[in-house]
Amino acid sequence: MARTTDATVSPSKGTVIYFERQALRHAGPMSVLDKFGLSKPMPKNKGTVIEFRRPNVFTAETVPMVEGVTPTATSFSYSVVQATLKQYGQVGEITDVIEDTNTDPVLNDLSVQLGENIGRTIEALTFGVLKAGTQVEYANGTVRTSVNQPLVLNKVRAAVRTLQTQKGLRMTSVVDSSPDYATFPIEPGYVATGHTHLAYDIREIPGFVPCVAYGSTRAKVHEYEFGSVEDVRFVLTPDHGPWEDGGGAKAGSGTTMVSTSGTSADVYPLLVMAKEAFGVVPLKGKGAVEPTIIPVGLKTKDDPLGQRGYAGWKTWFVAKILNENWIVRVEVAATDI
Repeated sequence: MARTTDATVSPSKGTVIYFERQALRHAGPMSVLDKFGLSKPMPKNKGTVIEFRRPNVFTAETVPMVEGVTPTATSFSYSVVQATLKQYGQVGEITDVIEDTNTDPVLNDLSVQLGENIGRTIEALTFGVLKAGTQVEYANGTVRTSVNQPLVLNKVRAAVRTLQTQKGLRMTSVVDSSPDYATFPIEPGYVATGHTHLAYDIREIPGFVPCVAYGSTRAKVHEYEFGSVEDVRFVLTPDHGPWEDGGGAKAGSGTTMVSTSGTSADVYPLLVMAKEAFGVVPLKGKGAVEPTIIPVGLKTKDDPLGQRGYAGWKTWFVAKILNENWIVRVEVAATDI
C-alpha cells in the first residue's frame, strides 16, 4: 500500500473532519454523466441486482370510435432492464509523524482528494459504459481509424435527427449536484458530453451560444456546461478522454489535429443523449457512500504504537444503457490550436 509519509507532505498538522459530508460534497462536481441518467437509488439489503423500469410509449390511435361503443382498453407496460451492482472503494493512509509535526490540514486535504476521486471513479465507470453504445456517427469516413476532422454543425444535426427519429425525448430536468437527492427543471434539449479539447471546435460552429449569453431564465444543466448549438447543450470535462492515435493522419484534413504520438489524430467520443437513455445508481443521500476514518494514535494488534491513520470510502454502483436508440456517439478529432 502506498503511504503518505513526512517526506511526501510539507510540514503540517492534521485536522479531523467529518468525512462523509466532505466526500459527497467534493464528489458531485467531478461527476457529469450521472446527472443525465435515470437515477434509481438502491435500497440496502436488497441484493445486488437492480431493475430500471421505463414506461413503454403508446402508439397513436388513428381509428375513429364507434358511436356508443367503448374503445378496447390499451394495456400499460414497462420495459425492464436489469443490472448488477459492484462494489468500489479506496483507502488513503497517513502516519503519526505527519500528525505530530505538520501544520497543513493533511487529513482534511486527504478527505477532499478521496471525495473528488469518488466522483471521478463513478464518471469513469459510466463513461466506459456509454461510449460502448452501438449508435455512432463519424466526423469523416465510416470507421474510427479514418477520423481526422473536427465536429461541424451537420454532425450535430445528424445526431439530433437520429434521436428524433427514434422518438428520444429532450431532457426537461436533471439531478441536482448537491448530496441530497433532488432534480431541477431545465429548458428542454438534448445533452452532449465530451472532452474539454472539443471546446475550440464547438465554439466555431455557426449558431453557438455560450452560457454567459443564456440570460437569467435558462439554467445551466451542469456547472461544466460550455454552451449550446440549436437544441443541444454541451457539457465538457477533462475526464472524457479520447482514443489516443485512434484516427487518421493528424493533418489529413488540411488542419492539424490533436495527436498523442504526433502522427495519427486522437479520436474523441461526443455523447449526444436523450432523456432516460441510461440508468445509474446515484451518489445521493445518507448511506450512498460508506466512509471510514481510523485516526492516528488508535492502537491495535496490527498497529500497536498507533503509527498509522486511514481515511477511505466504499460504495455500490452500476451504469447501464437502457435504450441504445437514445444515445449517439459522434467520433471526432480536435483542432490543435
